[in-house]
Amino acid sequence: MQDNNIVNRLFSSFTDLESAITSARATLEEKGSVPDEVLRRLDSYDGILSKQRKLAQTLCDHISSGNWDEVARHVGLINGLSAMIRDDARAILSSLSLNSDTEETDEEIPFC
Repeated sequence: MQDNNIVNRLFSSFTDLESAITSARATLEEKGSVPDEVLRRLDSYDGILSKQRKLAQTLCDHISSGNWDEVARHVGLINGLSAMIRDDARAILSSLSLNSDTEETDEEIPFC
């Protein structure tokens, strides 16, 4: 029963992440002067999230069959993908906050 609760929380976290990505995209699009590259990076998060969901489905199968080596491997893969999104999002936010201290111009904001 505890495994089921953990898996439910995992799928819930995917929904939360999807909402955060959608919100970030809307906020950046409203800003107007965001480079297309940043929006493409956000679009790539959708693909990563889809992959995480597929891995989580397979994870459930491995939990059911008691294949704990594969459970551990899939948890690591899912966590690694989450870390990729988190680190890239931090880089984007850092670029935005560094540039928010400068006076506003029509120039594009440099992003890493």
